[in-house]
Amino acid sequence: MTTWPAPTAHAPVSATVELPGSKSLTNRALVLAALADGPSVIDGALRSRDTDLMAGGLGAMGAGIVADPEDPARLAIVPAPLHGGAVDCGLAGTVMRFLPPVAALASGVVSFDGDEQARTRPLHTILDALRDLGADVTGSSLPFTVAGSGSLRGGEVVIDASASSQFVSGLLLSATRFDEGVRVVHRGAPMPSLPHVEMTVAMLREHGVDVEAGEDEWRVTPGPIAPHDWVIEPDLSNAAAFLAAAAAIGGSVSVPRWPGRTTQAGAQIVDILAAFGASATRGPDGLLTVTGPEALRGIDVDLRAVGELTPTVAALCALADGESRLRGIGHLRGHETDRLAALAIEINRLGGDVVETDDGLVIRPRPLHGGVWDSYADHRMATAGALIGLRVPGVEVVDIGTTAKTLPDFPRMWLDMLDTSASTETGAE
Repeated sequence: MTTWPAPTAHAPVSATVELPGSKSLTNRALVLAALADGPSVIDGALRSRDTDLMAGGLGAMGAGIVADPEDPARLAIVPAPLHGGAVDCGLAGTVMRFLPPVAALASGVVSFDGDEQARTRPLHTILDALRDLGADVTGSSLPFTVAGSGSLRGGEVVIDASASSQFVSGLLLSATRFDEGVRVVHRGAPMPSLPHVEMTVAMLREHGVDVEAGEDEWRVTPGPIAPHDWVIEPDLSNAAAFLAAAAAIGGSVSVPRWPGRTTQAGAQIVDILAAFGASATRGPDGLLTVTGPEALRGIDVDLRAVGELTPTVAALCALADGESRLRGIGHLRGHETDRLAALAIEINRLGGDVVETDDGLVIRPRPLHGGVWDSYADHRMATAGALIGLRVPGVEVVDIGTTAKTLPDFPRMWLDMLDTSASTETGAE
């Protein structure tokens, strides 16, 4: 496996970074548009491996999805009767959890498979729920099949979504097309990433779907999905690593078009960076600027709602001057990799002091040194290694190309942010 020499900064950063569209918004918009009663257009869609896999999966079941030749981020979606096919999930949690309910509405057998690492990801919750709602499902993890009959009874289902909020979102996105709609009740440990379910509910309502949301309970009534044209916001979770660069090395990083109001959980990175000592300002034109502190403080933070930010936050904690505690993230053991174990192993490999707890990490300051940083085929692990490399010479990130999952051009964007000709050198020795 090839390694990428993470560039080390030797001066404070000063950059404006244009981020492509949100993966979470794009993939939800694709599903809703494919099930709508007429054509829709998505502007500013993220074009990455995860979103292309979502479009490919919907296309395999009959949906018409066409990119504008002059603007690949502009997608025209024309719904069509759904049929059997083969869905490649890759390593995309949204694909493997959002599309099985869609497949239950198809006329024919839909087979699902993905990357080798994806075969260990928890899926029985969504697949068992579909069985309870009347679907014909064979298997409880990848690979599996859904034999659709063109409709699904629906009704009430009780699930434990403590491993992933995507189980709830996956059911809600298709539920209005079920004969009886759906009532989803979550029973179990507190559900992580609740803002992502709130995003799903808000987007359903934009399509005219009747949704009631209570505490650990959601109800969708049967009915049509109205066509809706979307303009996708920048991906705020992808922005986190770039904004964190300012916190790590000083200076400032700006991101244009930062929304004043958003359902994206990634927006919370601003408050988290403030806890480290950074400051942020937002101009009237939506330009968000984060300015780094003289030194990073240790933090104590519950990341249950924003687990996807954990690798970025943990990387900053490894560079901070004081002890940090990250809590509420035990569910990350079931993500692309066991992110808690991976972060502990890789930071400790560089000389750090990280200990796993039942629901998080304790990270104590230690002098770090260069070395190989394994990405575990996990895009956010890869960007965390790049972030540490800004301060630690000699960090070599394995498989930086895995960032294409959500940010296809990450290596170039990272180098452009740093202006390598003036202020950086590669970490290779």
